[in-house]
Amino acid sequence: MGKKPNLAANCAGIKSPNPFWLASAPPANSGEQVMRAFEYGWGGAVWKTLGQDPPVINQTSRYGAIDIGGQKIAGFNNIELITDRPLEDNLREITEVKKRFPKHAVVISLMVPCERKSWHDIVKRCLDTGADGFELNFGCPHGMSERGMGAAVGQVPEYIKMVTEFVKEKSTIPVLVKLTPNITDVRYAARAAKAGGADGVALINTINSIMGVDLDTMKPKFAVGGKISHGGYCGPAVKPIALNMVSQISTDPETKGLPISGIGGISTWADAVEFMLLGSSSVQLCTAVMHYGFRIVEELNAGLEDWMEKQGFETLDDFIGKTAPDIVDWKKLNLHHKTVAKIDHDKCIGCDLCFVACNDTAHQCITIDRKKNGNRKPVVIEEDCVGCNLCSLVCPVDGCITMTEVKTGHKPLTWEEYTKNGFSGYKEVYKRMHG
Repeated sequence: MGKKPNLAANCAGIKSPNPFWLASAPPANSGEQVMRAFEYGWGGAVWKTLGQDPPVINQTSRYGAIDIGGQKIAGFNNIELITDRPLEDNLREITEVKKRFPKHAVVISLMVPCERKSWHDIVKRCLDTGADGFELNFGCPHGMSERGMGAAVGQVPEYIKMVTEFVKEKSTIPVLVKLTPNITDVRYAARAAKAGGADGVALINTINSIMGVDLDTMKPKFAVGGKISHGGYCGPAVKPIALNMVSQISTDPETKGLPISGIGGISTWADAVEFMLLGSSSVQLCTAVMHYGFRIVEELNAGLEDWMEKQGFETLDDFIGKTAPDIVDWKKLNLHHKTVAKIDHDKCIGCDLCFVACNDTAHQCITIDRKKNGNRKPVVIEEDCVGCNLCSLVCPVDGCITMTEVKTGHKPLTWEEYTKNGFSGYKEVYKRMHG
């Protein structure tokens, strides 16, 4: 037996026994909850966002969800605001948690108006708790943003930099800036956070969303007295969006190396590993915890440890960011890479989904063979196949349709190289790609 992997994490100087943190949300709303989570095995928690005046008054109803293909809460929406509990109660409980769990990460999420005095006052009060770090909530998309906070700050790089500087003037512990995804290019926000002195960033916060309309009443779903505002969207469905934004920051030359706490659609240890491979040194979960409870951390820790052992990794640093260099601009992809679909007729159930999808909406390179004993088996016309993957994605049978790489005999050629050479070999490339 080899040495067991070490799951200890260090995100921007904030250390925890493992990389799994509760995100700033209802599961981290009180000391009792956070301590119970730590007892189950969570490595850290970002406390539900603290604020000052004006008072916070939450609505009912405040949560909504969509189910996809039988999966409950594939997407989750909320219009809940920051904590509505007294600041003094939260600070007392944070102090108690740190005394009882000194090795676990406790990060305080903050949101106050964009005034130096307001930020200085709350930072000074929070430092007395012994917390390990701050997370500046520049991402909340509803309610607080209408008061000039949350996403209203996170959408303006100048404000991000300014407020981060306010906090760094007084903070003696690491500062993470939580970024909004409701922005054209998240890299500008991350650059502003770094310019303001942030020790790292956390992303993504929730995405603006409306969860639907009831066709019987013609009122918004999950309405408050028949009306609804846009809310924050999260859950498994947002993971690809979050992965993209994490990779944008980890590969941007101006923010490369900036510590990242990854958030967005993480439900399993495998999801968490994807975020870490793209550059996250800790990960935060909320929706999955609200769906299944605190004990999911047992599977998270066990799954991560097993995977690391199989891969031969001893520490998280052995693989954090390992995949990030493979995320490139489209112009750097190989134009000569070619795949074609292969159909295993022994597994085919004759549903025709691949034929319909290809014939109606893709490249008309699948036909139905009606000659073989009357069996309706799809056949790929390989010379016409462009390797788009659609047939394999719609096929309901695992492993029935696979995409197989075909050697073209051509050296790799990117669009960037192609245009630099004055479109040299244009006809050959076009013919190879389109026939």
